[in-house]
Amino acid sequence: MLIAGIDIGSGTTKCILVDETGAVRGRGLVKTKADFEKVAREVLEAAVGDAGARPDDVGYLATTGLGRYAVPFRDIQITDLTCGARGAAALFPGTRYVLDIGAQCSRAIKLRDGGKVKEFHMNEKCAAGSGGFLERAAKYLEVTLADVGPMSLSAGKPQPISSVCAVLAETEIINHISEGVAVENILRGIHNSLADRALLLLKRVGLDGEVTLIGGVALQEGMIVALREKLGVPVNVPAEPHLTAALGAALLGLQRYRKLTTAAAA
Repeated sequence: MLIAGIDIGSGTTKCILVDETGAVRGRGLVKTKADFEKVAREVLEAAVGDAGARPDDVGYLATTGLGRYAVPFRDIQITDLTCGARGAAALFPGTRYVLDIGAQCSRAIKLRDGGKVKEFHMNEKCAAGSGGFLERAAKYLEVTLADVGPMSLSAGKPQPISSVCAVLAETEIINHISEGVAVENILRGIHNSLADRALLLLKRVGLDGEVTLIGGVALQEGMIVALREKLGVPVNVPAEPHLTAALGAALLGLQRYRKLTTAAAA
């Protein structure tokens, strides 16, 4: 029997399947579309196929992310903060803080024992602190998102991006392009700027220990290097950071399923 965790994010929708021991058996990832129910079915089908299982092998489904309420066949919905924290703690039991940089916002989370959320702060008022800003910058610079991380690492003289407003920062990037600044240096400047904002968020929750970086931006090597240089504490990065919240949803769904079956047996 399999437990599914589906994370419907603004950019992509992810699914993790775990068995009754909590081991990962399948993964799925599709681009998020306006029809959240349809995209949830698509990603679940992909994960079931990856697991070599059948649809009716899935006995419990937990949803998270912005579209978590829009999946009528779910068994439970859980906040993405809770799921991200649980997934990070499962992968790195020693972590005390989670930094989640997604397409829409960045979040710094302080953990209690067991991967529970103790405190958090978010940067959601401006896109300059999120992955969406990187996507737009990549378009201006005419590079793919897959190239952003490696190119950032090759920067010889990072160009600071001083604006805290996304619109002004984009204007700043355009000015750098017109002045002939190397694309690599602009990209590393963007990563450094995101790292500065991340540090401010983490300080608000009392940063004094190990951090785990999750979310799609954690797939970029240049961002990881910028954070490790800026934070001054160990920074863990999962092998699949963009799937961490889906993993947390699956594990929390498993926890809930166990309680229900235990209660039914009693």
